[in-house]
Amino acid sequence: MERMLDLLQWPAMLLTIAAAWCIGSRRPRRRRIGFCCFIASNVLWVVWGWQVQAWALIVLQFCLCAMNLRGWKKNTQGAPSP
Repeated sequence: MERMLDLLQWPAMLLTIAAAWCIGSRRPRRRRIGFCCFIASNVLWVVWGWQVQAWALIVLQFCLCAMNLRGWKKNTQGAPSP
């Protein structure tokens, strides 16, 4: 079980990279996908951080998640309705 949890850092890292790529898009839909990927990576990092007792990483992920939710809100407010 510990080995499986240790492997969470790889999908978390890949989601973080994919999210950063999508956030840089000019398309609001792609940016929304990026925010979803960032939030999913925040969850994975928290689960992994809990396992290794990386408390600063966990606090960081909660702060980043709050910023991602703010970005999601600002992105949807500025997007035209379909």
